[in-house]
Amino acid sequence: MRKIFSLMLVYLLAFPITACGRNRAGETGTAGGVESIPAIDTMESVRETGTAPGDTGSEPEAEEETIVKAVFDFERRTVMLNSGYEMPVNGLGTYSLHGDKCINAVKSALSNGVRLIDTASAYGNEEEIGQAIREAIDEGIVQREDIFVTTKIYPGSEMENPVQSIQACLDRLDIGYVDLMLLHHPDPNDVEAYKAMEQFVEEGKIRSIGLSNWYVEELTEFLPQVDTVPAVVQNEIHPYYQENDVIPFIQDLGIVVQGWYPLGGRGHTGELLGDSVISEIAEAHGVSSAQVILRWNLQKGVVVIPGSSNPDHIRENTEVYHFSLTEGEMARIGALDRGEKHDWY
Repeated sequence: MRKIFSLMLVYLLAFPITACGRNRAGETGTAGGVESIPAIDTMESVRETGTAPGDTGSEPEAEEETIVKAVFDFERRTVMLNSGYEMPVNGLGTYSLHGDKCINAVKSALSNGVRLIDTASAYGNEEEIGQAIREAIDEGIVQREDIFVTTKIYPGSEMENPVQSIQACLDRLDIGYVDLMLLHHPDPNDVEAYKAMEQFVEEGKIRSIGLSNWYVEELTEFLPQVDTVPAVVQNEIHPYYQENDVIPFIQDLGIVVQGWYPLGGRGHTGELLGDSVISEIAEAHGVSSAQVILRWNLQKGVVVIPGSSNPDHIRENTEVYHFSLTEGEMARIGALDRGEKHDWY
């Protein structure tokens, strides 16, 4: 029986509390947190309330359904996915990192407590990512089960041959399994590719699956065609492009939102970090503009994956848990939205 009948039928979450990247069935607690909100089945919002002649009782009430929204656990710095796995809420983006620069950046991130590493087939650096992780494990910096690795397959030839493409990602990374695999963009073959990812989940080679660069219209068309609710949707999100309509739409489906280009992206970072509103808020808290932007994302329930090869910046990007933004400060940043997308997808 399908898990998704339509976007109006909410996915029910029924998984144990987990460790980052591994299940811990049998434990109790709310690590990663979930928020349960009663919902009425809108597919049956109009019901007959009368009784036929001879009836002695009223029609049974429809069972109440539950929307389960992920809630960030700032103490553990994780969020519980609907797949039953715990994901770190801040990580390292590796777009444009290659060779030794990539290896060193990943190892620096892992040494500074980063446990979420984001890559993609299209980035051309999965082999370096895998090498850095294996070296970090061998050097005792981390254990494999403590790291959450995301990769993606690209439209075109990769989604035309999804099984081969997914296996190629796994082979290039060579870290045993992938914690999260995404479809990088919509594609005519995206449903078939997603179903292939579902099969790899069944085989234990992938733990969670999701989508990247899917918005309301794309999700509305896509979701009824697949069996597994995405664990994550990853889109461009920053103060100049806030997606204030898209984020709650996704979150209300029990899907975690992740933002790429949280600091504005190449060619735009300087302007965003120098924005007077953000700079004033940063000064008030004694932190950097980058830290303010990352904290703003986290308080909106958006996982962040800022990219950097600079060890100092990597470390700074993890230091966002010792302060919080007020409602007024969140609103001031919210007012900066320009609907200004910094990349084409």
